[in-house]
Amino acid sequence: MGVHLPSMALKAKQIFKLHSLVTRNQLSSVPKGHFAVYVGETEKKRFVVPVSYLNHPSFQELLSSAEEEFGFSHPMGGLTIPCKETTFVNLTSRLTNY
Repeated sequence: MGVHLPSMALKAKQIFKLHSLVTRNQLSSVPKGHFAVYVGETEKKRFVVPVSYLNHPSFQELLSSAEEEFGFSHPMGGLTIPCKETTFVNLTSRLTNY
């Protein structure tokens, strides 16, 4: 009962290809003029928001709190905002109507 290295290498290659495909799909799911953020205190949820939000003082306050908590190292691989999801949704709904 030997280990079949070629089959293990093939499975590893398949897993890597699948991971690459998923990553590419996540990146391409952000439309032009938007960016992805991860929001939440413990469990993070991904939101795609327009870049125009960057000009609003309320959104800039959220970014400042993210900078204080994470600096430039974001554990989710993208911009992480440490606030309640409901707070973020309330803020962005006001910005949409602004």
